[in-house]
Amino acid sequence: MKHHKSIRKFGRDHAGRIALLRSLALALIEREHIQTTEARAKELRPFIEKLVTHGRSAELASRRLIISRLGGVDGESGAKKIIDEIAPRYKERAGGYTRVIKLPRRQGDASKMAIIEFV
Repeated sequence: MKHHKSIRKFGRDHAGRIALLRSLALALIEREHIQTTEARAKELRPFIEKLVTHGRSAELASRRLIISRLGGVDGESGAKKIIDEIAPRYKERAGGYTRVIKLPRRQGDASKMAIIEFV
């Protein structure tokens, strides 16, 4: 039974899940909306919203935390975009920076699909 198990594993180990979330987050930051499976979008939502909340303060510690969560050289460009462009839009907003829009099922394997985007 799956009671009280909130983390979706996606058939991956811990490092694989972190890599998946980082790549999805970087794609969302770069393009501002992405189409993915519904489960991945729902798992990405709290990850990216915490980063935007840290980006609102625009302090050095927040920048370093965002870079460490996004990882590597791409994390630096992602952190720059979050702090300079995305977070200032939500200065007065108390949370809920993203929305998940459900789409019809995928043709090939009937997976539930969704679009995740910044509000």
